[in-house]
Amino acid sequence: MLRTLGVCRSILCVRRQTGRLRAMAAQSNDVSSSPVASSSDGSVTAGIIIIGDEILKGYTHDTNSFFMCKKLRSLGVKVAKISVVPDEVDAIAAEILSFSRKFTYVLTSGGIGPTHDDVTFEAVAQAFGDKVFPHPVMVDLVTKFFAKTDAESPEMKLARIPESSLLNYGIDKKTGLSFRYPLISVRNVYVFPGIPSLMERAFEGLGHLFHNEQTRFYSREIYVDTDETRIAPILNRAHGLFKRHMSLGSYPDWVSNYFRVKLTLDSESESHLEEAYAFLMENLPQGIVVPFVTDPVSRAATDVYTLAKSGSPLGQKVAAAVQTIEEALDRYPLWKLCIGFNGGKDCTALLHLFHAAVQRRYPERTAKLQALNIRTVSPFPEMEQFIGVTAERYNLHICEVHGNIKQALADLKLQHSELEAVLMGTRRTDPYSCTLTPFHMTDPDWPPYMRVNPLLDWTYRDIWNFLRTLYLPYCILYDKGYTSLGSMNNTQKNPALRYTDAWGRECYRPAYKLENEEDERTSRL
Repeated sequence: MLRTLGVCRSILCVRRQTGRLRAMAAQSNDVSSSPVASSSDGSVTAGIIIIGDEILKGYTHDTNSFFMCKKLRSLGVKVAKISVVPDEVDAIAAEILSFSRKFTYVLTSGGIGPTHDDVTFEAVAQAFGDKVFPHPVMVDLVTKFFAKTDAESPEMKLARIPESSLLNYGIDKKTGLSFRYPLISVRNVYVFPGIPSLMERAFEGLGHLFHNEQTRFYSREIYVDTDETRIAPILNRAHGLFKRHMSLGSYPDWVSNYFRVKLTLDSESESHLEEAYAFLMENLPQGIVVPFVTDPVSRAATDVYTLAKSGSPLGQKVAAAVQTIEEALDRYPLWKLCIGFNGGKDCTALLHLFHAAVQRRYPERTAKLQALNIRTVSPFPEMEQFIGVTAERYNLHICEVHGNIKQALADLKLQHSELEAVLMGTRRTDPYSCTLTPFHMTDPDWPPYMRVNPLLDWTYRDIWNFLRTLYLPYCILYDKGYTSLGSMNNTQKNPALRYTDAWGRECYRPAYKLENEEDERTSRL
């Protein structure tokens, strides 16, 4: 199967065809753009076929079907089925034929290339009683790029497509120019590449082929902080009342810090959707609906600076912290700054503040922020996972070092000699921190760094108020009774949060419900 991204991308950029070949392609475009009949109920549907042994064997994670589903839905097309099939002509052909009879559009992904397991074109031909042949446009493309003319060469396999194929040239949204390499279609079947970046680019340029102006999908979400069993009777009633015009989904979430179930409402009628939404909001138990923010990172600058200007007690703490961070940005270019991040609650709050300040000052910036993770021995798996997810969420480059903080800073200096300052989530109540100042050089016998401490005057309660006011994700261990996290060897659940439930089971409240802040570190051994 074609694995080389560079080869495929270069083919997309091959030089403009001759007038004769372009005329053939234009004729193909005109035919392929003709309307396709909708299904019996009037809706426009699609079936997606993902092709590849590597998907079925778990070697490769499929992201193409997810992308296609989102894009098709935005175009008014309902995805009715997704199938994953092996690299076998008979299996692919049977699925294509079945899908083509059931759905308005069939989109395949994968199985295009020069090797033995690239058999999608052969399968499409077989499905419709067709044959593959060296299409002159495709032959010209392959010849120009590979400088090959031998009909039996592996490269020329890319030019052999079904005889009834249509060539669809998309428009590159970045340049406004037509793609040099076409997307092949036969009847209502569209053959997309398997490499995600190429598939996405092709789809973006050819979305008009699937656009259904007669249908628009409307959706709402409701987040609730309770178990499904408690709300099941209300959901059953809503389903019975509105199922003709609205679909209702209920999805438990065991890792969210703010809700336990997400409800989704989908309809082609905005009025029916709003009627069902109003019914649920009126009948769900009081106090369980959470005004959840799904993407607090993209709006960080707006939310943080709005809070800083609010004048509230928390807002004043945020304003002071932001002022320290902005001073650090005045003193040091970003490439000389990094932030200490070990996944704990304090540095999670600091990371969001730092990200907000950078986002506001450099709105067009795309480079990763530098982050220092001093890795502990025997870390919690939940913490490791949270650090990874957070690094992706905030676009961080994590520099991982080991040992105590002094040794870690020495290793950091060796690995990144350009760094001069480290933002730390230190509070005065932390050990050995009562005399620190917002800008505090390390001791003379330590590696020379300016330690920037924006959170010195924050309390345990301030940290939690900040995180939960802005709906920031934090390590799930804090919802399971831990208040201060180290390693698995020196951390336990905080006894101050322990309670017995109605069934006599021992349970722990979340960290943000700790009443006495002085008990924060009693979870450390």
